[in-house]
Amino acid sequence: MKLEWEYAYWQAVLHGLTKPKVPVIEYIPEKRRLPERVLQVGSAWKGIESILSDLIEKFEVKTDRCLEFGVDYGYSTVALSSFFDNVVGVDTFVGDKHMGSIRDIYADTRDRLSTFKNIELKRNDYRDWILNDQSTYDLIHVDIIHTYSDTYTCGRWSAHRSKCVIFHDTQSFPAVKAAVTAIARETGKSFHEFKESNGLGILV
Repeated sequence: MKLEWEYAYWQAVLHGLTKPKVPVIEYIPEKRRLPERVLQVGSAWKGIESILSDLIEKFEVKTDRCLEFGVDYGYSTVALSSFFDNVVGVDTFVGDKHMGSIRDIYADTRDRLSTFKNIELKRNDYRDWILNDQSTYDLIHVDIIHTYSDTYTCGRWSAHRSKCVIFHDTQSFPAVKAAVTAIARETGKSFHEFKESNGLGILV
């Protein structure tokens, strides 16, 4: 678990002390199976791909449109594309302070995912994307820079535009979990958490 010094995070923690507690329901999949498509690259997301079919079935998520914020090398994008007709992946493709990398990986990721015709990559900062996209989606995946402010801003927008939003790294970054908790409180959505693979928060 990462020690967090972000001011907005501690402000949210203190604010939450005076608000109703948000229950976090542990998500235990009834079944696991690998999707048809599994990308052969390293990823902290490994393990989550095996619960996607269970998650979709349990929460009755439609499988027409999926939006992903944070593509990186494309592991989660490809896994999601096994279940959704269309997947849009939004990323700057230059990493962030938590990844420890600023190398431009757009061309490599684009080429790696080029054979998957239902995946569309968009080179955008999430902040620009949410200003212009008024669409709705069946599921949105948030795996961006792991600050409270960024996760909250992107996640709250996502919660209003999809039935189900999933957030990676709720176990490894307290700021991410705090943001998901705040969004659940404000939107009335239920907060479920799969504790493996660095944690996956699920808002439905």
